[in-house]
Amino acid sequence: MPSVVHLELHTGDLSRACAFYKDLCGWRPARVQGYTALALADRLGGGVVECGTRKPVWLPYVEVADVTATTERARELGAAVLLEKREGPAGWRSVIEAPEGGELALWQPKR
Repeated sequence: MPSVVHLELHTGDLSRACAFYKDLCGWRPARVQGYTALALADRLGGGVVECGTRKPVWLPYVEVADVTATTERARELGAAVLLEKREGPAGWRSVIEAPEGGELALWQPKR
């Protein structure tokens, strides 16, 4: 069964968001390969991305065995694919939006 492995905050103000969560939760931001990472829990990573979003939103990443097949299955179930499969330094991801709303990142790590 897929599980949430990462939470990523999309915000219009990176420094303000990082300061808030550091003060509230003790999550210290760290720059890793151009990405602002947050250590949220023992088995849950996190990060913050500054972008042109109108309203800050948390994007959960769910680990899947095959990001291509899972993205296609989501499409068959009526999801919109907001980001097609893309490779990063640690794995592949896509982003879908469920028919009822709500975004989810599908994540397949490199092994």
